[in-house]
Amino acid sequence: MPGPLVLVVASCVVVVLAGAGAWWSRRQTLDRRVGSFRCNLRRGSRWPSGVAQYGAADLYWWRFWSLAPRPARRWDRSGLAIVGREPAAPGSDVLLVTCRGVSGGAEVEFVLSMSREAYAGLLSWIEATPQRVGSVI
Repeated sequence: MPGPLVLVVASCVVVVLAGAGAWWSRRQTLDRRVGSFRCNLRRGSRWPSGVAQYGAADLYWWRFWSLAPRPARRWDRSGLAIVGREPAAPGSDVLLVTCRGVSGGAEVEFVLSMSREAYAGLLSWIEATPQRVGSVI
């Protein structure tokens, strides 16, 4: 009997290590992408950790504790606006940034928690949104 038990335990250890390795690799990949920054997205009273990334036409947000290959949220750049910002706590370098944007064709309002540096980057990225140019032909 010990033989099958050892095999089951070893298989479980391999599965756990493979999952941890996949999560760590995903985290490193997201953190090292150009235009990515750490931020939390308010969902009700919870603040799940995540990584946001500037795309050419969208702002993407991935959950930190997930193995999903696709972002959990996506907001259209042309419809994204910052509605307000405030420090998370007096004297804090973390800001609570209220945004309004378009996600899945619907207008939504959401709050991101981020560093002042990330806020400056987000504001610059939104302000640099190119004008839509119609077809020439």
